[in-house]
This record gives sequence, structure tokens and C-alpha cells, in this order.
Amino acid sequence: MTQQRPPEALPPRHVAIIMDGNGRWASARGLPRTAGHKQGVEALRGAVRTASDIGVEFLTIYSFSSENWARPRSEVSFLLDLLRRFILQDVAELHRANVRIRVIGERCGLDPDIVALLEHSEKLTQDNSGLTLIVAFNYGGRQEIARAARDIAVAVKSGQLDPAAITIELIGSHLDTVGIPDPDLLIRTGGEQRLSNYLLWQCAYTEFVFVNEHWPDFTRETFENAIAEFRKRERRFGGLAVQTA
Repeated sequence: MTQQRPPEALPPRHVAIIMDGNGRWASARGLPRTAGHKQGVEALRGAVRTASDIGVEFLTIYSFSSENWARPRSEVSFLLDLLRRFILQDVAELHRANVRIRVIGERCGLDPDIVALLEHSEKLTQDNSGLTLIVAFNYGGRQEIARAARDIAVAVKSGQLDPAAITIELIGSHLDTVGIPDPDLLIRTGGEQRLSNYLLWQCAYTEFVFVNEHWPDFTRETFENAIAEFRKRERRFGGLAVQTA
């Protein structure tokens, strides 16, 4: 018989990561920023393996934000090509590992080949039952909330929705992450301590762990240390701590 782990030994159900510091990692080594992004893909592969191994159910990664388009054109082109290569090279392996891929973010305006690759990844892995890897691509939290508000406003204007029926749950059902539990833990690498327009609605009660390592240096140990820190937190969700007699 398999012995069940006590609740305090279980990993967080949903971990979100802001993969920050690729450029600084490269600069510190006298390398071009693109070298940092390439090494960051290796760190991502390791993080997915670790999440699967320790029993995390959902892993969300901030792969490309709505604001990243403002970076130099050459870097944006490299990042898009890196995404193409990752999908072409890694999705089949993720599929064999029973990983389900879901992509959130705005697809309108993306190159058709990028959209096709994203849709292929989701369709290929949609029946898998292991880790769900959520890729936030061309994603911004404010933009996501604005899209939800616009959709709800259209429903109200057309008479399909009574404004009195607008609830937290209704808004959540119009977000990109519908059906996905809110993150329990958010890890940001690179030493910065901000959300950067990432999962703003969903992180209302998420525990944050900020680590100094740049993303290319993110290891299984870094991941496990962040989870150990998470386990020290007392999550009250706005209530009071449970009092024992």
C-alpha cells in the first residue's frame, strides 16, 4: 500500500515562476544577451522535470510579456525563434512525459506560424494527465483583466447579463486561466521583487519567494529551497490563524 504524505509535506499545487535575469547572467560573463536566453531554456527544462518529480500539478511560466515587444527588434526575433525551437524540439518529449501544455495570453496579431505552433502544442497534449505546464506568452495581467471586463460589458449591453450578476467568480470565468487554480507559490529569480504585470488577479493570496539567482542558474535545489520557504508560511487568506486548544 502506498503511504499518503501528510498535508504539510505536500508540494504547492500550483507554482508560478517569473524567469528573470537571463540578460544579467550573460552580461556578467561577457556574453551576448542571447546566450542568457539559451541557457534559460536549459533551466526551464530542469524546472519542468523538478515540478513533475515532486508532484506539482500546475507550473506557470512567464515566457514573453506584452511589454517585451518594446525590446530591441533583434532580441525579440531571437526570443520568438527560441520559442519556435522549443516547441519543435521539446513538446514531443513533454508529451511522452505526460505533460499537458496550455498557453495563455493574447494571440491576435501574432505571426500565424507562432499561433499554429501554440495550438499544436495544446492539441497534442490536451489529454495528458500529468503536470500542466501553462505558458504565459504575449501575456499581461492588466490586459487580461481588461479583456475580461470588455467581454462582460458586451454581455451586459446586449441584455444577456444583469450587472448584479457580476461576481468574483464570473470575472474569473472570463480570464485566460479559467479552470486553473490560483498559484499557491510564485517564485521570481534575479533578485527583483515585483510582479511585472503577471497574474495580477490570480495572485491575490499567493505566497511570494524572491531568489537572487539569475534564471539560468535556477536548479532543482533552488526550486526545493523555495518550496521549503513556502512551507514555513502561514496562509490565512484574510482570516485568523487556527487556534488549537
